[in-house]
Parts: sequence; C-alpha cells; structure tokens
Amino acid sequence: MGRVDGKVAFITGAARGQGRSHALRLAEEGADIIAVDVCRDFETVGYPMATPEDLKETARLVAEQGRRIVPLQADVRDAGQLRGALESGLAEFGGLDIVVAQAGIAPLRGEPKLQAWCDAIDVDLIGTINAIQVCLPHLREGASVIATGSTAALMDHGVVQNPGSDPGGSGYVFAKRALSEYVHELARNLAPLNQRANVVHPTNVDTRMLQSEAMYKSFRPDLEHPTREDAEPSFAVQQAMPISYVEPRDISNAVLFLASDEARYITGTQLRVDAGGYLKWHDWHR
Repeated sequence: MGRVDGKVAFITGAARGQGRSHALRLAEEGADIIAVDVCRDFETVGYPMATPEDLKETARLVAEQGRRIVPLQADVRDAGQLRGALESGLAEFGGLDIVVAQAGIAPLRGEPKLQAWCDAIDVDLIGTINAIQVCLPHLREGASVIATGSTAALMDHGVVQNPGSDPGGSGYVFAKRALSEYVHELARNLAPLNQRANVVHPTNVDTRMLQSEAMYKSFRPDLEHPTREDAEPSFAVQQAMPISYVEPRDISNAVLFLASDEARYITGTQLRVDAGGYLKWHDWHR
C-alpha cells in the first residue's frame, strides 16, 4: 500500500519541473493524476515554459508507475479552462482527494515592466486561487490542498534588489505573500469539513525558473551577463545549510507528506523547505 494509494490528485504546472516531480512522487505512492499545464511561453518571462511534449512525457512517466493520468492543457488564469480540465479528469476518476497548485512563473526583470507585474499576479496569485477554488466543490472528506509559495514571501527583501525597478519580481513576491494569507484563511473554512490546506515554501529549486539569465542577474547584479557558473556560488546565500539549491524531489516529498494521512491533522501550516534559509535571514534582521 502506498502512502496515497487510491487517491486522485489534481496538479497544475505538471508538465515539467516541480509539477512533474510532484506528479511522479504521488504516482509512486499510489495516486492517479489529473495533470494540467498551459504549455506556452510568456513574453515577460526570460526562460521557456513547458511544451505539449513535456506534458506528454509527464504522462508517460506516470503511466510507467502503473498509475492512471489525464494530461490536459489549460491556463490557470482562466477558471473556465481549469474547470473544464478538472471535469474531464473527474469523468475518468470520479472524485478528488489532493490539489497541488504548483503552476507559477517568475518574470524577473520582465518587459514591459507593468505587464510583468500583471503576469506574476495573474499566474502566481489569481491562477493559484483559480486552481484551488474550481476544486473545492469536488473535494472528498479528508482531502488535502497544497499550494506552492516561496521563501521569498517570508523575507522582507524577497528577491527584489531595488524596489520599483523590477515590477515582475515585486509581483512574484507579493503574489506568494498574498497566497499564504489566502491558504491560511481557507484552512479555517475547510477544517469543519475534515479537509486541509497548507503552503509549501521552497528555497531555490533546481528548475528552469532558477537556471535562467534573469535569476542569475538577480544574484549577480554586478555582472552584465552572468552565467550559471557565475551565479551558483551566490545561490548559497539563500540557505543556512551549505548548498546552492534543493532538488524538485525534496519539495515533492513535503507535498507527499501533506497529501498523505500522516498529515491528517496538519492544516493552515506554512511549511518551509529552505535548508534553514528563513533562520539565516531572521538572524540577519534581529
């Protein structure tokens, strides 16, 4: 018996990166998956998004685990698209036990600047809320809602070096902070129904979001065109433990725990998977 055996999980941003990792980890432990991704690029985001081929690969990998999967393209900014995707999955699986609202973008230094702000808010905040709220009417007793935040949301400086100079970065941080408050209040309202809601706050994760020129520039603003080799030593400033980043599976293990019955009485939690990053920041600012 797996830790989420027989459960059904709805996962956004599932084509690649953390979303794919969550889908595979939950499938390894017995869950069937409704996998959603927009599979298109954003003008304001300085790294490529996942593709339809990436989503197909997620489906193949989940099937290799012996679990069923319904892969669907949908934009989290459009609640109607998400609702349609969810209904297609529910027609296959019948019910819903786990929601992982993972889809997100980091339009750091994005242009046009205010469009970058809007894209961050629309995807990271409104899109996450859309993903959760279309699922609420379908949650079974004992269901677990998990949203992806960021340790940047817990630090006053976030990832923005000069306030006002990077609306895309500011929007990302604001979205993650507001999302944390939303899930806190959602947990209050789900508790009487024996359902739960929590946020996982990752530090740097080794995905395309981190491994991008815009992120390198955020960590090495002294260089005009920093490379991965230039930036990776600076990534370590975010963590107290001597690492530059964690792996997607490290976050997936936290997601699995919160989705499982092992966490059946854990709700309203802001779970940091940050290698001590918040502790380090807190010590700096005491």
